Amino acid sequence: MALLEVRNLVKEYDGKTVLAGVDLDLEEGQVKVVMGPSGCGKSTLLRCLNRLIDPTSGQVIFRGEDVTRPDTDVRALRQRIGFVFQHFALYRHLTALENVTLGLRKLRHMPAREANEKAMHELRRMNMHEHADKYPAQLSGGQKQRVAIARALAMDPAVLFFDEPTSALDPLMSREIVAVINQLYLDNVTMLCVTHDLFLAKYISDRVLFLDEGRVRAEGGADQMFSDHDDPRIRAFFGHGPQDR
Repeated sequence: MALLEVRNLVKEYDGKTVLAGVDLDLEEGQVKVVMGPSGCGKSTLLRCLNRLIDPTSGQVIFRGEDVTRPDTDVRALRQRIGFVFQHFALYRHLTALENVTLGLRKLRHMPAREANEKAMHELRRMNMHEHADKYPAQLSGGQKQRVAIARALAMDPAVLFFDEPTSALDPLMSREIVAVINQLYLDNVTMLCVTHDLFLAKYISDRVLFLDEGRVRAEGGADQMFSDHDDPRIRAFFGHGPQDR
């Protein structure tokens, strides 16, 4: 059984279909990347999977449990699914250390000393321990993203979701975050990553899903997807054919 199974997932907003029946599986230790044109539903998909927004219909099965049921403990679910946001989502009035300990203290009810030790472990893993007492305004974009990743890892999630983790960064900082995520890949962390960054996708993914018009149009290895694919829309997206979108 896969860690995460998605079956015929649909999301509609005011009569507009954003997700039109998405199916995907994610195994323990696997890394999948979701790519596709702007507005194809990539970020909406992630938010449906951890119930930041509710899908219109379909099933999300996490470790054998249908977590789209109305009686699902959503707060408990989000502790098992780490989420790293595009724009970091750090609390500006809290230090890096406090941002990482917040969930441990408030959701896990961990004593302050234990929470600090756990947070420092993850900040050290991200090479951010020397910046633990700094506020987000004192950090670069890449450093903020490292803190956001440390915050997600501190909860010991079963899977990490990344929503465009490099899009808010300059090229140099983007490559730094690619290296961080690649290390998580080497550490066998299960991940589902939405990105437009071909460099990131090539380095971290076992499989690439191409989402188009709310559906998974194709899935394959990075080399297969990025080369001269049989599908003209995929070729156009990756710059291997005339634009037909």
